[in-house]
Amino acid sequence: MKNNRRLLLKALASVPMAAALPALADGLETIRQRGRLRVAVYNDFPPYSMAGGKGIDADVARAIAVKLGLTAEVVGYNADEDMNDDLRNMVWKGHYLGTQPSDVMMHVPVDEYLARSNDKVRIFGAYHVETLALARNPERVPKPLSGSAAVALEIFTREKIGVETASLADSFLLGVLNGRLRENVVHYKTVAEAAKGMADGKVAAVLAPRAELEAATKGQGNLILESPKFAELKVDSWPLGMAVKVEDQALAEAIGGALASLRNDGTIADIFRRHGVSHQAI
Repeated sequence: MKNNRRLLLKALASVPMAAALPALADGLETIRQRGRLRVAVYNDFPPYSMAGGKGIDADVARAIAVKLGLTAEVVGYNADEDMNDDLRNMVWKGHYLGTQPSDVMMHVPVDEYLARSNDKVRIFGAYHVETLALARNPERVPKPLSGSAAVALEIFTREKIGVETASLADSFLLGVLNGRLRENVVHYKTVAEAAKGMADGKVAAVLAPRAELEAATKGQGNLILESPKFAELKVDSWPLGMAVKVEDQALAEAIGGALASLRNDGTIADIFRRHGVSHQAI
């Protein structure tokens, strides 16, 4: 969601394509015949997916593939303008620059509105509940944040708080308290950079998704991580699942069965634990 990428995408969108991209993602039977499950993950999105096919989402995908008697081909994609574009690029069509779609996409919010808005995909298989969390320096923000935003966030009229640009935390903090916090909201390219800003004393706290915060603040002993509740914030948690083409019902059912087994035997929780992240079951 970076501004320069938006400009590039808008410019390239006006270039006509010679032909539609051929679909690479196949039905379950064809996938079994080739013995490989092509899985879409986001590029540069720690702790969920990183270079070299590493990360939580990649490991969950590999575990699912093993349960299905397949190998996982983990493919990284850049995030586009929004989830609708990501579903198009990664699942049902492919990117107009030439990247083919995958059989299944990881890290898809399991959300009724998103599902209704994208009738070419089937969203299912929640494997984790992500939650908005706050990491704070107790010397600068000594008390837990509680109560209404007007009370809990008043300290950030004096102290600075870091967020990832164009994130839920960013939107919330810029709009809450009639914009009184704007001057003290410090924007960073990633959650990891925001966490470094806190370690360097540039901000007193960071508001971000819990898993990303836990990974980014690992080794920073002098902080407190909590999940405050604000009445003014309507959505502060969301289940993460997967998506396949809408016609791939058999594939979705097979993956769902494998996922259920991996949840029951503790594999999913263990994957999160290995990455230093708390797993929140559905």
